[in-house]
Amino acid sequence: MHKIRALCLLIRTEILQKVTTGQRHERLRLRYSMANSKYVGEIPRLLTDDYHKLLGNRLISVILYGSATTQEYAPKKSDLNFLIVLSEEGIEQLHLVYGLVAKWQKKKVKTPLFLTKAYIKSSLDTFPLEFLNIRRNYRLVFGEDLLKELRFKKAFIRLQCERELKGKLLLLRERYVETEGKAKALKGLISNSISGFTFVFRGLLYLLDREIPATKYETVNMIARELQLDQELFLALWQIKEGSLKPSTKEIGLFFQRYLKEIRRLVMTIDSWDEPSGGNSNE
Repeated sequence: MHKIRALCLLIRTEILQKVTTGQRHERLRLRYSMANSKYVGEIPRLLTDDYHKLLGNRLISVILYGSATTQEYAPKKSDLNFLIVLSEEGIEQLHLVYGLVAKWQKKKVKTPLFLTKAYIKSSLDTFPLEFLNIRRNYRLVFGEDLLKELRFKKAFIRLQCERELKGKLLLLRERYVETEGKAKALKGLISNSISGFTFVFRGLLYLLDREIPATKYETVNMIARELQLDQELFLALWQIKEGSLKPSTKEIGLFFQRYLKEIRRLVMTIDSWDEPSGGNSNE
């Protein structure tokens, strides 16, 4: 118990040291976007050249998104994510890109998201979180910037946040009982799940009209603070994920029980929110 209290004191200190502002988020995003360019290198340009030569005017846009545009990008480890927008004709000819997809996978480029303008426009009510998360960290490589002018209705975002949280909570409980309380399995479950929750946390911050941080860690920290969750717990979970905190089997079991409790409390909080107005946001 004394050890856990000491850990909590250390974690509380780190929370106070890592509070950030919206301006700092933006400066960091721009700084790391430029820094990552030298690591990502010529891949975006060369990939675009390949697709443009193959598809010509059927290629509308090429967009790099995800960790490659943030400080979380790890050279030689992180994958590169691209959104490729095609014309209606081009989307019907995906068989043409077999070879390019295979070629760039060897250079840690994930299979791109192939979309059309119409699909993006018609999906903002169905997948608002996906497009909100993509738009938070992206870089236009070629063509039209179709993400810049996207508008999201808070009612749709709230609905998907609630659905995602409830689904993730059910899955978290299922995976938890499957671990049989084994420390290694619990650590793996924490590492895999905490990052996944940031996808929803960004949507919740959007609903609260807060500046959304560029990094996952800052997002977790901010949502815990804004919704009065257990900040010490969430920082500990992140440190377990990163490997800087190595609790005993008993301690990690207690952390996970608190984790389940806090996610359940979060679900109940969101469930109690009034329905937001359906108007478009300026975002």
